[in-house]
Amino acid sequence: MVNVTEGFGSSILGYPRIGPHRELKRALESYWHGSLSRAELLAVGRDIQERQFNELAATGLTQVPGNTFSFYDHVLDNALLFGAVPKRFEPYRDGLDPLDFYFLMARGRPDLPPLELVRYFSTNYHYRQPELDADTEFSLHPEALLDEWDRAKAQDIELRPVVLGPVSLLLLSKAGPVPGEAEFDTLSLLDKLLPVYEQLFEILAKRGSTCVQLDEPAFTSERTEAELAAFERAYQQLSTAPLRPRMLVTGQYGDFGAALTILARTGVEAIGLDLASHRMRPEDLAQVPGIRRKRLYAGVISGRNVWRADRYVTLEYLNELAQVCPDLVVSTGTTLLHVPYDLLVEYEIDGNVADRLAFAKQKVGEVVSLAKALTEGPSDKWRKRPTEVHFKQKHAVRQRVYAITSDMRSREPYEVRREAQQRKLNLPPVPTTTLGSFPQTNRIRQARYDLGQGRLSYEEYRKRIEAEIESTIRLQEDIGLDVLVHGEHERNDMIQYFAELLDGFATTHFGWVQVYGSRCVRPPILYGDVARPAPMSVEWISYAQSLTDKPVKGMVTGPVTMIARSFVRQDQPLHETADQVALAIRDELADLERAGIAIIQVDEPAIREMLPLRPEGRAEYLRWAVGAFRLATSGVAPETQIHTHIGYSGRAEVVEAIEELDADVTAIVATRSIEWVLKALKTDSASGHGLSHGVGPGVYESRSARIPDIDELDELLTAAAEAVTPERLWANPDGGLKTRHYWQLEPSLRNMVAAARRLRRRVEQG
Repeated sequence: MVNVTEGFGSSILGYPRIGPHRELKRALESYWHGSLSRAELLAVGRDIQERQFNELAATGLTQVPGNTFSFYDHVLDNALLFGAVPKRFEPYRDGLDPLDFYFLMARGRPDLPPLELVRYFSTNYHYRQPELDADTEFSLHPEALLDEWDRAKAQDIELRPVVLGPVSLLLLSKAGPVPGEAEFDTLSLLDKLLPVYEQLFEILAKRGSTCVQLDEPAFTSERTEAELAAFERAYQQLSTAPLRPRMLVTGQYGDFGAALTILARTGVEAIGLDLASHRMRPEDLAQVPGIRRKRLYAGVISGRNVWRADRYVTLEYLNELAQVCPDLVVSTGTTLLHVPYDLLVEYEIDGNVADRLAFAKQKVGEVVSLAKALTEGPSDKWRKRPTEVHFKQKHAVRQRVYAITSDMRSREPYEVRREAQQRKLNLPPVPTTTLGSFPQTNRIRQARYDLGQGRLSYEEYRKRIEAEIESTIRLQEDIGLDVLVHGEHERNDMIQYFAELLDGFATTHFGWVQVYGSRCVRPPILYGDVARPAPMSVEWISYAQSLTDKPVKGMVTGPVTMIARSFVRQDQPLHETADQVALAIRDELADLERAGIAIIQVDEPAIREMLPLRPEGRAEYLRWAVGAFRLATSGVAPETQIHTHIGYSGRAEVVEAIEELDADVTAIVATRSIEWVLKALKTDSASGHGLSHGVGPGVYESRSARIPDIDELDELLTAAAEAVTPERLWANPDGGLKTRHYWQLEPSLRNMVAAARRLRRRVEQG
């Protein structure tokens, strides 16, 4: 199954793992709530695994990946595969079943924060970040990997185990505190880790495994000379291990850069390139010394979008690659974890749109079809090239984009706006607020479902939403928050909600994609020109504002985030699409302002997330991303306060970009790392290069069940006030509260308000 002996092979680098009908999500949440046994949960996992490797083998793939299933996160799985357990969790290991210990690390508990949740490169997936220190010892725990391999082998299917490469495992981990040392380099553990990889190789080889896949996605990002030297040392050593399967090393999510040249001169047998993200020219590939002796996994099918490949152009490219690397396997550029399962179950997507799409199952078919055509030549059904599908352009939208001027991307100076806003809002020092969403109750989810099924009238649905909004407003007033939110009860997912109300987007019924753990979303498909037929949020925000004298924030998703968390059309530059979305949002902000909403939050967490992994292109990307945000937000009056919500980054160009967004208040996601963020803010402020507008460093992690106490929050807010001055400081959680329970949410917010009032009193007393 793994050896490719005749013609060209076909493979993929990974597959979705939540189940075609989100079986894993439902099983996980039932287990966590106590209504499913551990044995039943394990059985669901085995069923997903076995259906997957049987279905993939039946498609005609010559190689099927294994060890791609996870009960929560594959990075955490790999850390545990090699025994990397943080010291703070060790005391709980013996008292828990291994599965419950795994979930403890992933989910934490009120007195024990989980591993930090970190975005996985430039995707919408998040992983739990392993924690390492100088005393970390590695040991091999391959039971789950071997169990799946044995079950597949019993059905005459040889899996190619997928394991995170040793250098990426270390680079993706968090350095724990080291007494007496200013900073700990996780790569210093490489020499301790490599022998454990060799142990795994030996076990696999003795079992009959002929190939193992090692993913090294960290090397599609910018890397130092020391990191590249560690990469070379690792693969020189691993490729000379005395007993091992053949090794496939992949560079997913972009340009493998210098890592490709390094691998080509080691004994590694196969290299996987993400040629869908970075289309390398065959003549440039031919210049890499030693590449002709390697098996090339040509990742020409994208694992990150849902658009069909042009099979004629792709086949021509593959033929050119085969002249450079005759031992070639047609593959995906990345795992298919980031796309939905099956297009054929989507019964409401317009035919002209559906004809251009390919989900995971269809992408496997593309890989197999291309490999066959590369070996045997195109079949008869390839003879006639399909007619290109074009979508009718919206003339009015394009005319508006062409008419954009620089004045439409600028507002009055910040100091002028600040004075006008304070006169209007009269907020106290260190105002308290949240970032938008409140828990989605089962009653509201059911009402939304019944509305979609036609079992509930819109009038009755509106009454239920309004009742939930009123309850949320009253709770916030009782807690003592200064700026309120309506709770977003009418929204399933913030991206999908707006996509359903905008022209140019298609949404799915079953196109679920895992974000982390049991959290799944259905990314919209942005296929055409974008326009806003009618106001999208004004009705709900206006109702919330009518219930209280305190300001209620309008909540809108920013243009870059709408693009980043959708599958976006590829027939025009991203900056043009971003401006189309920005104009639609600009109209929404104007309507909110006319309705009397004085504060509007335009969330842009994806501005940092979409930053190119390598320096090339970053300046241009930030130029148009910042421009799109300013186009969306610069149509309001000076007294209307614009907030945004963004992830912090130590990169100077990102800090500069956040400043250039010119939002009146920026809420920052960086709870676990807030100490270094505050230090960075203070340093930036002292040097005159930091954030000069309002800042809300998230003072507690919204995704955690842990309830912070008042003293802890007071300490963080006091440090924040020293970094950015009390006059510019806001107090808020680091994210929305949709996934929390009210028993967690309420005491956390009350403690935050109490801490802010303490600081406020000290400020007012001088």
